[in-house]
Formats: sequence, C-alpha cells, structure tokens
Amino acid sequence: MGDVGAFSLYIAHIITTVEGGIIVTDNADFAEILRSLRGHGRACKCESCVLNLASAYCAKRFQYGDNADIRFIFERIGFSAKMNELEAAIGIGNLDMYDDILKKRRDNLYYLIENFKKFSPYLVTIRKEPYEEIGPHALPIIIQEQAPFNRTRLVNFMEKKGIDTRNLFSSMPTQCPGYSFLGHKIGDFPNAEYVGENGIHIGVHQDIGREECDYILNTVETFLSEHS
Repeated sequence: MGDVGAFSLYIAHIITTVEGGIIVTDNADFAEILRSLRGHGRACKCESCVLNLASAYCAKRFQYGDNADIRFIFERIGFSAKMNELEAAIGIGNLDMYDDILKKRRDNLYYLIENFKKFSPYLVTIRKEPYEEIGPHALPIIIQEQAPFNRTRLVNFMEKKGIDTRNLFSSMPTQCPGYSFLGHKIGDFPNAEYVGENGIHIGVHQDIGREECDYILNTVETFLSEHS
C-alpha cells in the first residue's frame, strides 16, 4: 500500500514480541537507513553483517579511514531499537498460533459488538460492515452526549467488578501537551476530542471467552440499570 509499513508488536496486540514492532519496505535505500536508525544511527547497516555473523572480511569496515571502524561510526541520530533473541522467539511463537489467536479475538469482538446494540443510546461501539473483517484489538466504547453519567463513573464501576479498561486515545494535536508546538487549540478537532474525553476500550484477548464476554455485558447492563 506504500513505501513503508509499520506493525506494532506491543503486548496487548494481536501478534506480540512483548514490546517493539516491525517496519517493512521493498525499497533498498529506505531499508538501509532504517537498519542504521534502529542501531543508534550507525554506519554499519548492511542487510547481513559478515563481521557479526561470520567473523569474515568486510571491505567496508574502514571506508571512513584507516582508524575508523564502520561499526563505531554514527552517521545520523538514531535509536536503540534492536530486537533481542527472547523477543524474536516470542514473536515466532505467536506467528505459529496466529490463525487461532485471530479467530478467538474476532469471536470475542463480534459477539460483544452484536450484544452491545441493546445499550444504545447511551453507549455505542463500532459495527462490522459486510465487506470487511476487523483487526480485533479491543472493544471501543463511546459514551454518548445524552448519557446521564460520565466516563469516570463507568470506569470506576467496571474496575470494582474486576474489568480493566483503557481510555481511548486523545486528540494528539489538542489534548496532548507534547504537541502544543503545532499551534492547535481545543475545538479544532471536535470529534477526536469527544472520543478522547468519552471513550474507553475493553480487551478481547484470546485467553477470554464467552463466559468472560457475558460477564462484561452483564456488568454494563447492571451499571446502566443503576445509572439511567
């Protein structure tokens, strides 16, 4: 779909290496720069390093000068983003179970989406269109304007019942102080800001099933009966 694709492998996501992610590209120049960036910006950025993997001769080793080992030359500002063996092993294990993980999470998500319709007009979630399959990260929930309660009351109720929630992501340019340099003000992105103030999501992890989903639904139903 583009020159570069990015995949998050954070612990809560469908495929995980516990932390980190993957960038993919079919552009050799981009790939070379990305390999440099992940290793502090080093000039040593070949697709396969003969020095590290085979202790073999490298014609590029001293291309910066007789006393300048390419492995310790930093040609750009970079990051420490190298995957270690433990993370790789976990990721490969997840790939082996990918189809099973995806099916279980989709089953949970679609079941919750279908049964959340009864909580309208106070709570809404996404809907699945006939032409699509959804990447089952979590169940997003938006508290509607006419609801006689706020997010804090719902979150506290859920937490006391043992159901963990996360706030949906804020409007980055207007609700996150680190992006104030962009010059935007509250009101510039009203829909994103509303979601940031009134949205939560609940996990649909593959290690929960119908019983846990029903518990979530019953807990929400109890809350609405007490607060509406």
